[in-house]
Amino acid sequence: MGGVLPQTGRALLAALALAAPAAAEIPVPIHYLQLQVEAPPTLSNLDPAPEDLGIAGAEVGLKDNATTGRFMGHNYELTVTQVEPGGDILAAARAALAETTLIVLDAPAETQLQIADLPEAADALLFNASAPDRTLRDADCRGNVLHTAPSDAMRTDALAQFFVKKRWDDLALIAGTNPADISYAADLKASLTKFGLAINSEKTWAFDADMRRNAAQEVPLFTQDLDDHDVLLVADEIKDFARYILYNTWDPRPVAGSEGLTAVTWSPVVEQWGAAQLQSRFEKAADRGMAPKDYAAWAAVRSIGEAVTRTNSGDTATLKAYILGEDFELAGFKGRPMNFRPWNGQLRQPIPIVHPRALVAQAPLEGFLHQRTELDTLGLDQPESQCTAFAN
Repeated sequence: MGGVLPQTGRALLAALALAAPAAAEIPVPIHYLQLQVEAPPTLSNLDPAPEDLGIAGAEVGLKDNATTGRFMGHNYELTVTQVEPGGDILAAARAALAETTLIVLDAPAETQLQIADLPEAADALLFNASAPDRTLRDADCRGNVLHTAPSDAMRTDALAQFFVKKRWDDLALIAGTNPADISYAADLKASLTKFGLAINSEKTWAFDADMRRNAAQEVPLFTQDLDDHDVLLVADEIKDFARYILYNTWDPRPVAGSEGLTAVTWSPVVEQWGAAQLQSRFEKAADRGMAPKDYAAWAAVRSIGEAVTRTNSGDTATLKAYILGEDFELAGFKGRPMNFRPWNGQLRQPIPIVHPRALVAQAPLEGFLHQRTELDTLGLDQPESQCTAFAN
């Protein structure tokens, strides 16, 4: 017989479908809460931040969740609140928590701690999609905050592994004076020490001259007295001066750190492991390339979606227990499954090492072993972390 049911058969199936009890719909409201921060002045405005930075990643993550959710009765919704600089972010957080306990945070570390400590957030699940500060994964961790943004220490550990593999033993550093630069430089030094390397020459960048006109004259003089080195590290997390260091140094050396060879959460040049599909979906949705903050926000929303799918629950406590459990895995298009460290809530993830045109390597690099997972060679390992909020 053919594959077409007779009229009576189709009628019977239709009747059975109507008679079957409908699966209860599970609402999954997610709130993206952003505190807009005034960018410090920089020499160049060539790289303005997109207005939807981070938000676009969360939106693509929501669409990915809905692909499976619509067949399982999981109804995902995303609400976005942007608070202007100086605005009442805590009032906005309370309003968001009144609607849902699943919050993606895009705010500085100190603000995230204030939100996490609100009484209304005691039973919430907050995802840090922006702040790279070590302290959030260390002594100042909070048991209701998970981190899909990697720490600076994870990124600097990735670079240190690369230097070891390349046998670049002699290192010099130029660091800016912005607090973000100082923090990144400190993590660089800690990572180099961790992997048996050290900086043999260091200078502070405190120029206020217009390097767009003077780089060819000023940078060679500034770098002339650095000791001999294999690679020049730059700590310039606000993207102020480092772009003018490249190709203007006294000695012709590769530049790495905040410019040149960089260790990042994500980059448009990542194309392996199915990443090209995610890149294509994002570019179609946002009309631009996917940035690190977009990826962190996407990973936060997808982590929620993966937990809802596996537990068939929208209960926050249930989702948190699953996300921090051994069975959780997030397919993050980085070559291996990703999960969360149960001692400080950090998402384990490979770190691409890139230059603007290509992927150079991906950490953890071969040969850097760990008794649990090589991903724990990046960032604070359990014996190093002073976080106790996840002890129970």
